[in-house]
Amino acid sequence: MIQLVPHLKIFVACDPVDFRKGIDGLVAVCRQQFDRDPFSGAVFVFRNRSRTSIKLIVYDSQGFWLCLKRFSKSRLTWWPDGSGPLHPMAAHQLHVLLYNGDPRRARMADAWRDLK
Repeated sequence: MIQLVPHLKIFVACDPVDFRKGIDGLVAVCRQQFDRDPFSGAVFVFRNRSRTSIKLIVYDSQGFWLCLKRFSKSRLTWWPDGSGPLHPMAAHQLHVLLYNGDPRRARMADAWRDLK
């Protein structure tokens, strides 16, 4: 089970990836293109070119989880711009994104303690 808790590090890939890639292919993308350790426990979030699906991978100390969400009636309305290869995201923002919302426009309570 993947829990999206506030202290979890989440990285969103700004560019689309080939969704024929499985765990090994996405791990290679994390290592080669992002220079990140996929075994760190961070969640890596990817989208396909047509913006109809999202994939998440995360390592939980026993193995990798690969989660896929395919939108049945729409496309992603928001995705981070390519200011860099990865965009850090907070857990509550990822919740909004997974429901096809815009995390920048979602009204959230201010964090009373910085967990960085």
